[in-house]
Amino acid sequence: MNLKLLVIVAFLIGWQQLYSQEDYKTAVKIDSTRIYRGGPKYEVKTFPQKFKAKKPKNVILMIGDGMGVSQVSAGITVNGGHLYLENFKHVGFSKTQSSDNYITDSAAGGTALSSGVKTYNGAIGVNADKAPVKTILEMAEEKGMATGLVSTSAITHATPASFIAHRGSRNSYEDIASDFMKTDIDVFIGGGYKHFAQRKDKRDLTKELQDKGYQVLRNMDDIAKVKSGKLAGLTADEHNEVYPLRKMSLPLSTKTALNILSQNKKGFFIMIEGSQIDFGGHANNTIYVVNEMLDFDEAIGKALEFAANDGETLIVVTADHETGGMALAAGNMKIGMVIGAFTSGDHTGVMVPVFAYGPGAENFSGIQENTDIAKKMMQLLGF
Repeated sequence: MNLKLLVIVAFLIGWQQLYSQEDYKTAVKIDSTRIYRGGPKYEVKTFPQKFKAKKPKNVILMIGDGMGVSQVSAGITVNGGHLYLENFKHVGFSKTQSSDNYITDSAAGGTALSSGVKTYNGAIGVNADKAPVKTILEMAEEKGMATGLVSTSAITHATPASFIAHRGSRNSYEDIASDFMKTDIDVFIGGGYKHFAQRKDKRDLTKELQDKGYQVLRNMDDIAKVKSGKLAGLTADEHNEVYPLRKMSLPLSTKTALNILSQNKKGFFIMIEGSQIDFGGHANNTIYVVNEMLDFDEAIGKALEFAANDGETLIVVTADHETGGMALAAGNMKIGMVIGAFTSGDHTGVMVPVFAYGPGAENFSGIQENTDIAKKMMQLLGF
């Protein structure tokens, strides 16, 4: 065998060995729900970074339930490279562990964000010993501020419930609904109608709300027309439908709530939740995740529009946890395509992003406990 032939044989043997070692990279069939193939894009505006004071008069807390860095990155990819979140110049991370588990659930995560207290999975507004803890929404009420809750899930679900109720179990939906009656919350919009009106104890809380002066409405068009007064918008029997099928609009609900709450001269606190980013993560469904992420970001756009004009409003955007262990396997910003990969059908223990805009935003940079987010908001509001 001559030298030239020996070189060729050696090359072929080496290539064959290399190829066989790379077999693990062979593409597998990808479920169609993991591929977002592109869709309508919206223009993202840039808002000014100048504010009237160093501390806020109002606080808007926005929780993308289940929203990790991959969910945000997916949204950026499919919207052509930009989200409203890019207006947030102060960015950090939150450690999400609960008091009894490395992987938090939404109840413990929500309670940490509402009260600054770590608690066990399943707990709603109580500490690890099941004693009630005061939430930032309740503190705001005590100071005479306006308060609100908006959610694409049932308003009695874990995250919104943890700001207004005190229960040992997140599954006590009717008890959570009854806790709304013990507060002076000005605006709440979300699902969960049956927990107020179709109860085992036969109480009709919608009638009781009306007796307390609330406008109790179920239709989004009617809700959006409300300009003042107390509003209870119950837009579904339980959870709202998925985006874009649901009749409840998160961006419109955000705008409506902010217009009402801003009439209080003492300021306001509101929590707005994009609940179903989490649902899409549980389902390992990229299309679901992306649609909900974009809907949440457009609601963030409405909050930014208000805060930029107002100059005294702090917006904090974060998550209670990440869901699905989502990664991005491929994407294309030009056509808005992304392929998601998932490691779990449940929550994960990774840190989640924290974005802040407005007076006091610089306090939310860096790595922090989820409880620190609540404590910083409370401190900035003077509680």
